[in-house]
Amino acid sequence: MSHTPHELADDFPEYAEKISALRQSDGHFARMVTEYHDINRQVHRAETDVEPTSDEHMAEMRRTRMRLKDEIFASLSA
Repeated sequence: MSHTPHELADDFPEYAEKISALRQSDGHFARMVTEYHDINRQVHRAETDVEPTSDEHMAEMRRTRMRLKDEIFASLSA
């Protein structure tokens, strides 16, 4: 499979170590990251027509991904 865009390590390279540490020490953060990766892969598969979806569902998945990314960034920058 091709490279999945919007991976957290690519979007926040300066926080790579903190992401890893928080995933191990903070259960809520770990769940957010897992949920983010899951929705990000679903969006990527829909965008590449591996698993086509409706425009409405695509928009909903993108909003969810953005909300999670915002929450993750807030945790990282706190």
